[in-house]
Amino acid sequence: MLNIGEMAPDFVLPNQDGTMIRLSDLRGNPVVIFAFPAAGTAGCTKQACTFRDAFPEINNAAGTVVGISGDSQETLKSWKEKQKLPYDLLSDADHSVLKEYGAWGMKLLGLISLPMAVRSYWVIDAEGRIVDMEIDTGVTSSIEKALKALQQMAHV
Repeated sequence: MLNIGEMAPDFVLPNQDGTMIRLSDLRGNPVVIFAFPAAGTAGCTKQACTFRDAFPEINNAAGTVVGISGDSQETLKSWKEKQKLPYDLLSDADHSVLKEYGAWGMKLLGLISLPMAVRSYWVIDAEGRIVDMEIDTGVTSSIEKALKALQQMAHV
């Protein structure tokens, strides 16, 4: 389990276009990562679109956004285009990153673990440390909390 204050584990995942994105290559600016269960579902679309709509504010705080799910690159590409998302969506097909970040295996009634990403977010500072995170977050609260953390870093 990851904790606030720790270095975010580095990873390399393909984006919706097949370009490999390495987390450590994004250092120098804050990064917001959000995990979502499945592209195209109502809750995930609302979550992704709240990040889209807040994108100017995230840019003002010098932040970068990436979304991660277990969806295929093709599914992510189609969804990104349909929803006009201005950030990369990363395909974690083997779920290795989501597992390492503690966001794989959605619990149903606390009894059964479903094979999908758990809606979560992480805010990583310019040096690569986790400054805020929440596993099993709400559809819209993830952007509200992430944006607050970004804005606090920008004013420090």
